[in-house]
Amino acid sequence: MNDGEQRSFGPLGKVLVIIPTYNEAENIKPIVNRVRAAVPEAHVLIADDNSPDGTGKLADELAGADELVHVLHRRGKEGLGAAYLAGFGWGIDQGYGVLVEMDADGSHQPEELPRLLTALKGADLVLGSRWVPGGRVVNWPKSREFISRGGSLYSRVALDLPLRDITGGYRAFRRETLEGLGLDDVASQGYCFQVDLARRAVRAGYHVVEVPITFVERELGDSKMSRDILVEALWRVTTWGVGERVGRITGRKTP
Repeated sequence: MNDGEQRSFGPLGKVLVIIPTYNEAENIKPIVNRVRAAVPEAHVLIADDNSPDGTGKLADELAGADELVHVLHRRGKEGLGAAYLAGFGWGIDQGYGVLVEMDADGSHQPEELPRLLTALKGADLVLGSRWVPGGRVVNWPKSREFISRGGSLYSRVALDLPLRDITGGYRAFRRETLEGLGLDDVASQGYCFQVDLARRAVRAGYHVVEVPITFVERELGDSKMSRDILVEALWRVTTWGVGERVGRITGRKTP
């Protein structure tokens, strides 16, 4: 990972906050309003996976009332990572300089976004971190915290990454960083997606900074996390870790 203090970073450019949605009708208006209040100059892209609860229609209403809000209607539920990848592609095509990942359920507090953007002025990628000093979670059962902490720790050790919160989904990327990660074959599900982007950024030598955040468990709607996503993440991280170690021995570069 490059030392950010030895590099000069260009201006950030326009900011796009990407919010994937699937059945988030109760949450979409409040979260968009909070983003627009916290960073008034930021644009918002709602990437909706054809939510049957009408989230897409509500998103269109928000966009119709605010020229800085946009909607990307997708054909169906294809997973969090796929929605973000589509949002990244849309944002890059539209010329945004910063692309932000943010959950629709309020667990990622928009009021903390200015700190992530400030940190990005001296970094290629900023992670909102629950597990660095100053970071914390609110209203989580101990079992959920154990899974999250354990997942980050396992990924950190298996992949030899200098990051504390590898699975978190509150992130700010410079456009150039995303363009350099090789997104065409990124793992596209839940934890896997976040781990994959983090490891690619570190392996590519980008300067990655972790900023403490307070993660608040959703109050409305249902979590999209599932056992299948967790199992897939464990399998993929193990595969990547073994592949990288074999690659060091054989001299072959792993994807």
